[in-house]
Parts: sequence; structure tokens; C-alpha cells
Amino acid sequence: MESLFVPTLIVALAEIGDKTQLLALLLAARFRQPWPIVWGIVVATLANHFAAGAVGNWVAGFFSPAALSAILAAAFAAVAIWTLIPDKLDADEESGLKRYGPFLTTLIAFFLAEMGDKTQVATVMLAAQYPHFVLVVIGTTLGMLIANVPVVLAGNFAADRLPLGLIRRIAAAGFAALAVYTGYQAMRLAGWL
Repeated sequence: MESLFVPTLIVALAEIGDKTQLLALLLAARFRQPWPIVWGIVVATLANHFAAGAVGNWVAGFFSPAALSAILAAAFAAVAIWTLIPDKLDADEESGLKRYGPFLTTLIAFFLAEMGDKTQVATVMLAAQYPHFVLVVIGTTLGMLIANVPVVLAGNFAADRLPLGLIRRIAAAGFAALAVYTGYQAMRLAGWL
């Protein structure tokens, strides 16, 4: 169950203030139809994170457990730092898609916005670390929904009241803890401890 719960928590925290959360807010304000937007987020995130999880699962087979743990520790540390940097949304990313309606606009915009995003990178790393990549994908998708659905449903109300700095620091601390834990595993597997 750790393959489900840890990714859910990590991605939910990392998504706060992320450009896709800002995109969810923008889509909610433009379309004022929350459920097609929510379903667009679900489908786009499942597709994107399934591909990312498959890559992470595949890459894990190329490294020894010690090497993989060392690589993951460094990657988690990098994502911890990345999480502290606020994202900004370029409104032009979404403006041309508006004519397709809320579901299709959300599906396309979210899928593209997630490419190379920290939550996609986290999904690759988490799928490399945990043995059940399908549970990782479900967990990262749940994390995205936990962070984005309230924004879609509550719109500007939620965005104005979340302490983004604090939540960003908590997410960074979560990634840093994963870096330390994974680094410890790397040293143990290498026989250094």
C-alpha cells in the first residue's frame, strides 16, 4: 500500500501552486463547468502518469538496487529544490484550445502541461522506487485530483486562501525526506552501512 499512499501524498503536496493547478483555476474561471474539467484532469493525468510510470518501471531494471537508490536520492533532492520555485502559467498555452469545450480543452492542456513537470518527473522516480507501478500511477493521479479538484470546484475562493509558501515547503520537505531515505538505502545496499 506504500506504493499508493506515498505517491498520493507527495504529488498532492507538490501540485500545490504548480502550473497545472493554475491551469485548473484558469479553466474553471473560463468555462464555469467543473465536472467536464475534472474528468479532463483525470483522463489527462492517467495517460501522462501511466507513460511516466512505465518509463520509471522500465528504467529501474537497468540499475543495481544500490545505483538506483543513489540516482533516486539525487533526483528526489533535485525535485525538493524544484518544488520551492513557484510556477507561473503562460495563458497562451490554453487560449487557442478554448474552442474545443471544457473536457477536451482540459484533456489536451493538462496532458501537455504535465510534460516535463515536477509531478511527471516524480511519477517516473516513484515508479522506479516502488514495485507496483500501477499503484504509483493511481496514487499520483489521486494526488493530482486532491490538489486540483478543490481548485476547480471552489475557483478563486480556494486560490486566495491556501498558504502556498507553507505547502510548497512541506512538499519540498517530503521530497527531501525521500532523498535521505533513498540515500540511506543506497548506502546500505552498497555495503557502506
